[in-house]
Amino acid sequence: MNNQVKRNFLEIRSINELVEENKPNENVILEKVDPPDFQLNKFFYKEIGKNHRWTDRLSWNDKNWINYINNSSVVTYILKNKEDLVGYFEQNFNNEKLECEIAYFGILEEYFGKKLGGYLLSEAIKKSFEKNSKRVWVHTCSLDHKHALSNYISRGMKIFQTDTIHI
Repeated sequence: MNNQVKRNFLEIRSINELVEENKPNENVILEKVDPPDFQLNKFFYKEIGKNHRWTDRLSWNDKNWINYINNSSVVTYILKNKEDLVGYFEQNFNNEKLECEIAYFGILEEYFGKKLGGYLLSEAIKKSFEKNSKRVWVHTCSLDHKHALSNYISRGMKIFQTDTIHI
């Protein structure tokens, strides 16, 4: 089996380029995970990733997760609707280059179609620029949610590279 997967790498270089999606309702809360909690990252990675073939971390043991999450360049935020978990994003900061990769991003399937993805991405971009980043970037692929690429572009991100890989 030889599947072609198209990958798109996108960036935004100024907070002024952000096309912000407003908070959809007052019940939605964004929280920084502090102190880091590898179980939250692991939960979201598995739950969101199961539909999009996120596989690179499935072999990680708890020690791998703990080491990753406790790296000072990694920051995680979670989105809640009241007390219910909705989604998350992981930021990976490179202080030498003054840039931030939104390494993982997504919402749980039961929250699709509720305008939460656009809001969460807006917040991810804003939080990245708050840490003195001059560039925020992300990559997505044809295995991700069908609206992933359009969400990134709608928020003001621009494609800077594309490629095709075979899996």
